[in-house]
Order: sequence, then C-alpha cells, then structure tokens
Amino acid sequence: MYTEHHAVQAKPRHPGLIAPALEALLNQSMLRVEVVAEEQYCGAWFVDEPRYECGVFHLVGAGDCLIECDALSETWVLQAGDLVVFPHGDPHRLSACNGHDDIPTSMICGELHFSHTRHPLSHALPICFVVRAAQADAVFQDLSAMMVEVANSHLPGRQVLLNKLADTLFTLAVCDYAHRNSDHQGLFAALADGRICKVLRAVHETPGCAWTMQSMASLACMSRSAFAERFAQLMKMPPMQYVTQWRVSVAERMLRDQRLSVAMIAEQLGYSSEAAFRRLFKRISGIGPGRIRHESIEHTLN
Repeated sequence: MYTEHHAVQAKPRHPGLIAPALEALLNQSMLRVEVVAEEQYCGAWFVDEPRYECGVFHLVGAGDCLIECDALSETWVLQAGDLVVFPHGDPHRLSACNGHDDIPTSMICGELHFSHTRHPLSHALPICFVVRAAQADAVFQDLSAMMVEVANSHLPGRQVLLNKLADTLFTLAVCDYAHRNSDHQGLFAALADGRICKVLRAVHETPGCAWTMQSMASLACMSRSAFAERFAQLMKMPPMQYVTQWRVSVAERMLRDQRLSVAMIAEQLGYSSEAAFRRLFKRISGIGPGRIRHESIEHTLN
C-alpha cells in the first residue's frame, strides 16, 4: 500500500510549550550535517541503501519516488520538496513510482553525524520520519527550494552553502516532527511535560550550573521524589545522569574550539578540576578529550 502520510501523524501541537527547550538543545548540539551526493534518476530504477553508521536524509528536488524500509508498515510516496530522514542510518530502498518511469527524479542526499556520546536528540527521533512540502510552512519550502537551486548552480563555495542549508533544513525538520506528532517517547515526551520541560530548558541553556536533584525539583515545583520519578519515567534515566551526559555532549562541541583549553571547558561546565573532567569525559564518551581535538583538526585540514 502506498501512502503520502506519516502513519502516526497527528494534529500539530502549540509550539509555545516545547520550542524554547528544544531550541536550547539544538543550539548546543554537536551535530554535523553534510551533503554527500546529488542523484538523478530516470526510467525504471531502484537503489538499496545499506545500514549506515550515521544518520542519512534525502531531499527530493524534482519528480517523485517510493521509499521502503523494514521498520515501516507501508511504502511511502515522496514528491518534490519532501524530506525523508533516517536518523539512525537504517537500511532502506528508493525506487521509481509505478507509471512514472519516464519522469526524471532528482535527490539531494546527506549524512547526519551526532556526537560520540549518547546524544538525547538522536535517541529521541524515530527510525524514519518525513516532512511533506505540501504540509510544511513557507520557511521550510523556501529553504528546500534554495537547496535545489544551489545544487543546480555553479556558485563558488557551493558545497559549503549546501552543508549550511542542510543543517538548517534538518533543524526545521526536527521542529516539524516535534510539533506535528503525538506518539513521542523520551526527550520529546519530556519536552511536552510543562514541569520537566522547564528543567530541561534550564539544563540545556546552563549546563555548567551546580545542578542538584533539589534544585531541579524546585525549578519544576515538585518534590524530589515526584520529580525524580517523573523525569526517569519520561527520559529513561535519572536526572543527574542526564545532566552529566548533556555536559559531556556540550564539551564535545567546545573541544573543537581551539581557543578553549580543556581546563577552561572543565571550569565552564562546573567541574572542580581538569583531571576530574578528563576522567568523566572518557568514562561517558569512551574516548579522551585529546582525541576530539585531533579529530577536529583533521576535519578542518580536510
């Protein structure tokens, strides 16, 4: 069965509740979005995409196509301007629509690279979601059209422009998913809870604050026990564990700034010593701060 709608799509919710907390998270996120291919297909065609170690996305520039994935209960039809995202890199198949073999289809394909740590955004997103151009707001439509225009141009710095536009387009896609769907778990469910959302926004904006269970519970206007239970129910981890993981995620972004020493980063994130921060960072992320610095330098040189 072909469908042009997300199976769990629901009426958009009012964005005022979750927008500030989500914006704070996206602002601090260590995420790299890169356009890696621009494909043109015509006639009867199909492409089997394997499992990727990173997330992937496809923006349909012209024409239409079908997309299938074992995790989906039905085949989706993608049309010009639609964006489909596989945040975890699940295998999927793209193919020509029956009866449309003579209509050329163009796509802009890219990768999503999250930080080394358990990033809350990557684990909150579903296996696959789609943003329909026909249902998206004018900003999304204009931005996707601009990406297609840049892809078809010979502008200087074309690849840099495409990557920056793709980064913005993914941000809009996440916001669209957060406001349009009601089957959330984890982070998005917590953002929809007014009291927990207030705490998450504060933690995302000020990770270096001396957070305690009591200070977070007070901010949520809840008792310590009620707050801890509700937070763990929604986020699937205790509050202080989330604070620690978020600090390490923010540290990854800061470590890529060569102007900041490890000691400065440790102090800004609320740790008493550089040594304590280094030990914690390696325990959570599995690698030391020095490796992040090295990767950042290599990426800049390449």
